[in-house]
Amino acid sequence: MEWQPDEQGLQQVLQLLKDSQSPDTATQRAVQEKLEQLNQFPDFNNYLIFVLTSLKSEDEPTRSLSGLILKNNVKAHYQNFPPLVADFIKRECLNNIGDPSPLIRATIGILITTIASKGELQTWPELLPQLCNLLNSEDYNTCEGSFGALQKICEDSSELLDSDALNRPLNIMIPKFLQFFKHCSPKIRSHAIACVNQFISSRAQALMDHIDTFIESLFALAGDEDCEVRKNVCRALVMLLEVRIDRLIPHMHSIIQYMLQRTQDPDENVSLEACEFWLTLAEQPVCKEALSGHLVQLIPILVNGMKYSEIDIILLKGDVEEEDDTVPDSEQDIKPRFHKSRTVTLQHEGGEGEEGEDHDDDDDDDDTLSDWNLRKCSAAALDVLANVFRDELLPHLLPLLKGLLFHPDWVVKESGILVLGAIAEGCMQGMVPYLPELMPHLIQCLCDKKALVRSIACWTLSRYAHWVVSQPPDSHLKPLMTELLKRILDGNKRVQEAACSAFATLEEEACTELVPYLSFILDTLVFAFGKYQHKNLLILYDAIGTLADSVGHHLNQPEYIEKLMPPLIAKWNELKDEDKDLFPLLECLSSVATALQSGFLPYCEPVYQRCVTLVQKTLAQAMVRHTRAPWLYLIVYNHFVSYIVVNTHILYLQDTMPEVRQSSFALLGDLTKACFPHVKPCIAEFMPILGTNLNPEFISVCNNATWAIGEICMQMGVEMQPYVSLVLNQLVEIINRPNTPKTLLENTAITIGRLGYVCPQEVAPMLQQFIRPWCTSLRNIRDNEEKDSAFRGICMMIGVNPGGVVQDFIFFCDAVASWVSPKDDLRDMFYKILHGFKDQVGEENWQQFSEQFPPQLKERLSACYGV
Repeated sequence: MEWQPDEQGLQQVLQLLKDSQSPDTATQRAVQEKLEQLNQFPDFNNYLIFVLTSLKSEDEPTRSLSGLILKNNVKAHYQNFPPLVADFIKRECLNNIGDPSPLIRATIGILITTIASKGELQTWPELLPQLCNLLNSEDYNTCEGSFGALQKICEDSSELLDSDALNRPLNIMIPKFLQFFKHCSPKIRSHAIACVNQFISSRAQALMDHIDTFIESLFALAGDEDCEVRKNVCRALVMLLEVRIDRLIPHMHSIIQYMLQRTQDPDENVSLEACEFWLTLAEQPVCKEALSGHLVQLIPILVNGMKYSEIDIILLKGDVEEEDDTVPDSEQDIKPRFHKSRTVTLQHEGGEGEEGEDHDDDDDDDDTLSDWNLRKCSAAALDVLANVFRDELLPHLLPLLKGLLFHPDWVVKESGILVLGAIAEGCMQGMVPYLPELMPHLIQCLCDKKALVRSIACWTLSRYAHWVVSQPPDSHLKPLMTELLKRILDGNKRVQEAACSAFATLEEEACTELVPYLSFILDTLVFAFGKYQHKNLLILYDAIGTLADSVGHHLNQPEYIEKLMPPLIAKWNELKDEDKDLFPLLECLSSVATALQSGFLPYCEPVYQRCVTLVQKTLAQAMVRHTRAPWLYLIVYNHFVSYIVVNTHILYLQDTMPEVRQSSFALLGDLTKACFPHVKPCIAEFMPILGTNLNPEFISVCNNATWAIGEICMQMGVEMQPYVSLVLNQLVEIINRPNTPKTLLENTAITIGRLGYVCPQEVAPMLQQFIRPWCTSLRNIRDNEEKDSAFRGICMMIGVNPGGVVQDFIFFCDAVASWVSPKDDLRDMFYKILHGFKDQVGEENWQQFSEQFPPQLKERLSACYGV
């Protein structure tokens, strides 16, 4: 007998669903309690599915809510559902996937996916065949509902669908999806592309077998009128650029023309997807050759995309001009922030890694609009293209810039200042002749009546700090410093933040050039102590710590100590042991203590005592309750009581708080470099923990764990062998993940290289799985020791497994060409590999192969290595 609801029970459930829509918190609490009671009865879930799928007399929001409560129950208790209940729910879902209501169809789709993701794909063998079969239905609702569910399954279970565990259903699904690219309904076309898109980045074999059909089908949709379809087409082309650029190159001219149009699409979701194309293309060796002829069209489009949209300006309401520095910060405004990044970063050509110093923002200073938007994407694209084309970009930009920077409309002027900042790294040489004239104008913009103009001027000026410091101090440094210090005391919090960050960058560049102005600088920073709300206080600690690092012992003067130490110590005494703000303040105090040397002695005793107490308290709590007063001990260790470290460190590496693990791994790397004999006895305990933290969901934890492994490799040498298997697979997975931050990719590549340097036999068999992303992530890093050790490792691995590099040899050539001046023995290694490859394939094949090289790469390899 099919299950039927009891009328009284049904009314009870409906009343509960009505109550749960009440705004009253007491009612909400009663609903939660009632739900927990009802979850004791397994057939409660039958009532929920019945309301969702069969009770057509109820309103849609109530039915959908019933489905969402059921979804939460599946998530929490599915393993306890009796088989009859589970089967009833599955059957009802599949029978009603074509409900006339889009809301109900979507809810059923979410429910199906949730059941599937509980490991049920294997035990629900009829699900995928039935959903694929329902796609052929004459009824639009059934087809759309099934596609909606399939899209969610593809998003959630893409790896499983491409595995032997399910007998590779993709072999049937991919050709099926491709048929629907021509469907008359835009919604169905959009679902079909979105489903296939899930398998591009992982290079699923079933998709690679149909890659040409897929690309042709995408081109056929280029003129589609539906914005969702256009968005998914753009997304597909961006991902294909990373994984199958060989298939796009023959069509590159028309793809670029299409993307130029789409980057100006009236729908911002489409224009944002299209704008990603330029960012991704900039990472490819063919970028310069492919884009050279299109810059004249592309540059104005990117520049135009860098203006604040009307919606941005509404969202930023207070920042447009009003003063707000007396309004307290809300807690969600405050992201964790550290002086001296706790994330280990690598130097790019002329700039920091994107998780580098907090005061060196990566594309612009739109923290408040933390969502990725067209403005940020356009600015980031212009930044990376400036690094590819260098001064060749300027003829297309300079005529535009003049009109922007002096424009009467503040929104246009603000975008011009952002453009100037975005090109600073790549086009510095070509900008130098214009800077003497531009600098006074930019400094004047620091006084603009619009707060957003003042804040972007701070950021852009910081990008030219290196040049400013290279000029006579009176010409630009003094006026810039004077105005920036005024902005540190601005009435607008956003401007204060931008000015403080910019000043920290200036401090790093100017170093002892600031000594004559120290009294004036300290007056301002100390005054800001009394003025700043919570969030900006954390940035102020950063600026003071950086000042101490930059001027060093020059700070050790009685008058400076009298200005600076009282407010710092007042904060130190005011903060409770559990307060997170103690973390950045300790960092700041460490820098000040180092700079003041003997001048810090009067404060040493109380600070030291409290640090020791913090460590003792924390350890006692950890022993007793396995809970930790977070973060505080880590900096303490670094600077005050490092002798405790190795014995207690194991606790913190396994802390439940990501921030604690993040700092622990940074410290472990530092200790490995500084005093490896103390660390070595514990390596067998540390390595499994490092391996389990190679999880890119926690970017900074993963980054620091990766870096620490690389440092340990360099100390352990061949003794690293037993530990390679604990970390190698995770590292290879991370370097192949889509949308991984640049910093993490670079650190991962360095560590894989170092592992291969000390244990080439163990790592080389996997060479083919990582060589391409390895090369693309290290080509933009400037020459340094870490890059050197990583490239030695890759050369040794190629020696062990030359076949592993053959398919991607152009990427290796490109990465080799990124070296400005490798050490002689490393240059010899490159020479041998390049010539070995050339001799192996023969002169004629080499000629054909090197024809694919962009001209610049060809010239460089010929000049440096004679190939």
